[in-house]
Amino acid sequence: MRRLPVYLLLDTSGSMTGEPIEAVKNGVQVMISSLRQNPQAIETAFISIISFDSTAKQLVPLTDLASFQMVDIKASGTTNLGEALKLVATCIDTEVAKTTPEQKGDWKPLVFIMTDGIPTDDWQIGLEEFKKRKTAFTVACAAGASADTNVLKQITENVVSLDTADSQSIAKFFTWVTASIGVTSTKVEDAGKEITGLSELPPPPSELNIVV
Repeated sequence: MRRLPVYLLLDTSGSMTGEPIEAVKNGVQVMISSLRQNPQAIETAFISIISFDSTAKQLVPLTDLASFQMVDIKASGTTNLGEALKLVATCIDTEVAKTTPEQKGDWKPLVFIMTDGIPTDDWQIGLEEFKKRKTAFTVACAAGASADTNVLKQITENVVSLDTADSQSIAKFFTWVTASIGVTSTKVEDAGKEITGLSELPPPPSELNIVV
């Protein structure tokens, strides 16, 4: 079976304390519950959660939806986005099956990044590693006014922004991520094709601004 790997890189730095981090936890739970109702996603989608604050950690390795268990996340520390990019590159190397002459590997991974601030580490080094890996697409979300969309634009051309990092906006982002994973899993299952850009995904809700 060819899996559809999905990596969520979530900012858990100190500025996410309170409402934003609770909204992220809730958003992940709702996303998993919704995807479990989707017959294509339950067959294909495998989810991993990577958090980044003063360090980057893979909290949940690539796991099928039925077995997925969210771990508790707390907000503290700085914003080591570069370390998270390096970590996801390593995870893609070790977890995503490559295509060989004998068998088809997994589908190219989807990567969703959410941050409310500016990287505090040497993020370009992590970005160099990340760029060497093939992903179907990467979406970066700037949550609130303190996030730097210029940095995110260097990571991926698919950048969306939320005006505020409140629970309603973050919930809308996760609803859209859920729909995007659903559409992608249907496309790979039914048509055997990968999504290549934002235009093939469901239109984002009004709270989500596409950064051009």
